[in-house]
Amino acid sequence: MTKEQKNEVIELLKEKFSQYNNFYVTDTESLTVEQIGKLRKACYDKKVEMKVAKNTLIKKALEAIDAEKYTGVYDSLHNVTALLFSENPKEPALIISSFRKESNNEKPQLKAAFINGEIYSGDTNLAALTKIKSKEELIGEVIGLLQSPAKRVLAALLHHHEKQAETAAE
Repeated sequence: MTKEQKNEVIELLKEKFSQYNNFYVTDTESLTVEQIGKLRKACYDKKVEMKVAKNTLIKKALEAIDAEKYTGVYDSLHNVTALLFSENPKEPALIISSFRKESNNEKPQLKAAFINGEIYSGDTNLAALTKIKSKEELIGEVIGLLQSPAKRVLAALLHHHEKQAETAAE
């Protein structure tokens, strides 16, 4: 790979890291070409971008953006690395989990995840990351909580109005 090609990869990665608030660093070593193809398709279907790059280039791209912010990610850059970029923080975790279940494999393995400024290191975090709520889910819950008291007041008023109508009819 020429220096120019390396710089192009670094620029592409910098663009992706800047574009997304969430990315996963996975170990895809020992996966077959067919398995990698299936993983790519699963990512594509869920609007998750998958990029495979050399660890040194990934590190250079992260350092160029903000060396301190990504410090916890650097230790995970070893073996074969695939990056999963997503707007939804839990979608890559769900893809990895279901892929592993379908293929009876422990790969791809989660090396690290960067979710809205927080770093999660190690495969032991995968189960927890599948339960993270997206921004839309949280907003839906808040709206539901806010609507709940109003619904109870309306129901009580309706019930009271119906009782008055029954009393008046008698």
